[in-house]
Amino acid sequence: MGKTGLVYHPAYLEHDMGAGHPESPNRLRAIMQRLEESGIAARLVRIEPRKAEDEWITQVHNSNYLAALTRQAPTSGRVSLDPDTSMSPGTLQAAYLAAGGALAAVDAIMAQEVDHVFCAVRPPGHHAEAGQAMGFCFFNNVAIATRYLQKKYGLTRVLIVDWDVHHGNGTQHSFEDDPSILFFSTHQYPHYPGTGRGTERGKGAGEGFTINVPMEAGEGDDEYRAVFQKVLVAAADDFKPEFVIISAGFDAHKDDPLASMGLTESGYAELTEIVAGIATRHANGRILSSLEGGYNLTALAASVEAHIKTLLAV
Repeated sequence: MGKTGLVYHPAYLEHDMGAGHPESPNRLRAIMQRLEESGIAARLVRIEPRKAEDEWITQVHNSNYLAALTRQAPTSGRVSLDPDTSMSPGTLQAAYLAAGGALAAVDAIMAQEVDHVFCAVRPPGHHAEAGQAMGFCFFNNVAIATRYLQKKYGLTRVLIVDWDVHHGNGTQHSFEDDPSILFFSTHQYPHYPGTGRGTERGKGAGEGFTINVPMEAGEGDDEYRAVFQKVLVAAADDFKPEFVIISAGFDAHKDDPLASMGLTESGYAELTEIVAGIATRHANGRILSSLEGGYNLTALAASVEAHIKTLLAV
């Protein structure tokens, strides 16, 4: 069994988009409480996040966007960036530490201190575009970690598996012309943000390295398992990634209020096992998993527990 790390910081709770907003600090409180009560937290190697350096954030995001976020960050109240996404006084620090949590996870894995890491971070990241916050996201944590792996550690093939119920438009757009990144996404379709058709396969040299599998409302464990076994495994075995990153949204759970899919905690454990098999075969077991969505607190905490338990067992 390999060692599993956990990235968490109390500053993630200081990002607050208001009463009733689904992407709430209570999401992380529920996860951490579940991990503590189950005894799993004691089995994890704690990894301290750092504030991500601008040089790594700007591998993915425009420097003008970064400057604009800094200007707009409020000292009190909230500033709305889109209908779903706003900044509170604690948002910018949380966003820097979320991206930096992913970078610290990469460092720990590459130093062989751990084999895999779950990043219990917020705000999430996969909707963030190069120059635009959207869908609860400010910095694309997974995309930034991917470029960091390539530029700092010289890796040439990275697999990103996005099983969030919403399509990771920002991640896709970051890498759609890049054959060194294989981006695989399952998502409810049609659903926010409206991207992720099966015909979106990448552009130019990157054509064929974007794989979108739109899922129909109501599909659950059996359908997801079949897609991962038949589509993802074949593509990944051909690609032979040196590192695997999971955009780990848990909002395809049957009880999630923002979607209509049918996954269970057991389903997430199975998907984790399939992805871990890919990492074992090709990437020395290296997996970085970063929290995206998941808005029913009980379902989210149970799904994260099942996910981490599976990582601990591989």
